[in-house]
Amino acid sequence: MIVPYGLDPTILLLIPAMILSIYAQSKIKSAYNIYSREGLKSGMTGAEVARMVLDRSGLQDVSIERVAGNLTDHYDPRKKVLRLSSDVYGRPTIASAGVAAHEAGHAIQDQVDYGPLKLRSFMVPFASFGSRFSMIIIIIGLIFGFTGMISLGIVLFSLVVLFQLFTLPVEFNASSRALAVLGEYQILTADEVPKAKKVLDAAALTYVAAAFSSIMTLVRLLIIRDRRR
Repeated sequence: MIVPYGLDPTILLLIPAMILSIYAQSKIKSAYNIYSREGLKSGMTGAEVARMVLDRSGLQDVSIERVAGNLTDHYDPRKKVLRLSSDVYGRPTIASAGVAAHEAGHAIQDQVDYGPLKLRSFMVPFASFGSRFSMIIIIIGLIFGFTGMISLGIVLFSLVVLFQLFTLPVEFNASSRALAVLGEYQILTADEVPKAKKVLDAAALTYVAAAFSSIMTLVRLLIIRDRRR
């Protein structure tokens, strides 16, 4: 491939990651839009689905809260709180049930001390620090020609990459747990489960895209650093 004059050729490494990210975002938006309009035959809202899954798993101590935003759903293992976005919390749709059960899956992981979840939780402050300061340190190193500073920034960015890699098994496992309980507890009918799976698979792809993008960025940074030596 011909690279325009003056353009860093390592930027080409990011193109596949950008394409995958765009594709992943389009998939999750499409799947969520389709199945957020298809009502559940059981008529249960996302909050009711989550509550049923938590209670039947012996997690009555985990509370459920409504939060603002779109797809801002998450489980907080420190406070034992499952937070659902407004659409998921109050609507009786296939998408809401899938997302709510997925987040309840994280609470179950916490209950059974699921190893990858513990590793990811341990990595949170380190990844947050790396995300905030790695690029600043790398840019300063590049401007002033400090190879050691560039290497330090790369080490910090590697913490972000590790966090995203630890996230993958956590998210895949939570989705598997969600689909299992949705069928087992008959929250979804046999024909509704595959539809919920489409939503969760699309969501999982966004995590894959994020991890791949970070890996390619890390490779690019290593190449740039080695050129400066």
